[in-house]
Amino acid sequence: MPDTRRPFGGLEAEVIETLMASTEPMTAAEVRSALDNRLAYTTVMTVLSRLADKGLAIKQRRGRADIYSPVRDPAAITAMRMRRLLESDDDRAGVLTRFVGSLSGDDERLLLDLLATSESDLET
Repeated sequence: MPDTRRPFGGLEAEVIETLMASTEPMTAAEVRSALDNRLAYTTVMTVLSRLADKGLAIKQRRGRADIYSPVRDPAAITAMRMRRLLESDDDRAGVLTRFVGSLSGDDERLLLDLLATSESDLET
């Protein structure tokens, strides 16, 4: 029997893309309908809640329902996609090695600066 499960983070990405495609905020029921009515409503609610907790979606109250809209920050969405791709490969070290090896000198220095800043933030 073939494995029909989504890759880790795949449903989150699908939900974000659904929110991004909409011109209006969406309820969990609307997201569920746009994605796949076979998904449990509670599953969609959980994903939307987690996206809001991660800062990738904005949750607001409309009447008795919560509505969600995407954070329209392309960098955050790209970072989420990159993380999803990294997590979908068993050879994380290989992927990261090839990624860093493909960076320009300027991008490599920027990445090193960002990593150094992150490390110093952890120490304080």
